[in-house]
Amino acid sequence: MRALAVLAFVAGLTAGTLIVGHYGFAAVGGALLTVGWTGFLLVVLLHLGVIILCGFAWWILLPPAPHRSAERRSAWRFVWARLVRDGGSEVLPLSQIGGYVLGARAVAVAGVAGPMAVASTVADVTMEFLAQIAYAALGLAAFSALRPAAELTLPIALGLGAAVVIATAFILAQQRGFALLERVTGRLARRWAAGFAASAAAVQAAIHEIYRFRAGFLAGFALHLAAWVAGAAEPWLALEFMGAPRGFGAVLAVESLLYAARSVAFAVPNALGVQEGAYILLGAYFGIGPETALALSLMKRARDLCLGVPVLLAWQYVEVRRAWRSRSRPAGASKE
Repeated sequence: MRALAVLAFVAGLTAGTLIVGHYGFAAVGGALLTVGWTGFLLVVLLHLGVIILCGFAWWILLPPAPHRSAERRSAWRFVWARLVRDGGSEVLPLSQIGGYVLGARAVAVAGVAGPMAVASTVADVTMEFLAQIAYAALGLAAFSALRPAAELTLPIALGLGAAVVIATAFILAQQRGFALLERVTGRLARRWAAGFAASAAAVQAAIHEIYRFRAGFLAGFALHLAAWVAGAAEPWLALEFMGAPRGFGAVLAVESLLYAARSVAFAVPNALGVQEGAYILLGAYFGIGPETALALSLMKRARDLCLGVPVLLAWQYVEVRRAWRSRSRPAGASKE
């Protein structure tokens, strides 16, 4: 699996570089520079706000039971874990699944019990996927209204239908238990035995506990949908700074369908090449030139590096410090 991930990363990086080279490094770089430091800083701050929303959407899934009071005490630990999750997915050469694992580990280290860390990650990913389907439906509606003759409408609609079926099957699998969960938790237990090992039965019980708390489930969905829509403000603002403004409906259509394409290519680390190609294809429908489309893509990657690198360095420091304390603790001493 690691060899396939490396091959996918190299292939994606090569494809992305060739696409940018085809349209001219100077032209793409020039379009990117027109955003300026002020525009870029605003985009980064907007994205940080989106991540905070996503962290709260994750936190709100935890049931308000008495034995969960300590875990629910601070939502910011989930914001931190979401930053780690996104950093792993967007900065490191990992698939989205690798980022999910890092996020679950981060929230467990922050004080959430191992089974709930894994279960809440699975439930949060599910809620985000459902919200993304709704977001893509909004984007498809905008796309159809603005470009009614486009040939992409039907295949996108069919893809959305398939996504609904997949999401439904995934939820049912979580409710009834599934072998994949046991394999995943077994892998986590082997890799992070200290403080994170969780049996499949314990994780399954935590998932049932989350799904019984329907208010949290619905609130998580609403917050994720708000985060998806708010995320479209970033490229909309960047296009304003580039001197190539587009209506918010057009940007929403491009962004929602772009992330749908990224989800299909979830196994490609950082969606390298996929994001660039989708931006060019979708942007063309709204008069966004390839150089501008590629500049938007590179701006997002720069944004992810700006946020992700410091977070991952801080997370690594926490892990090293934790490992050092564990190693230096006398045998038989109680854990903190």
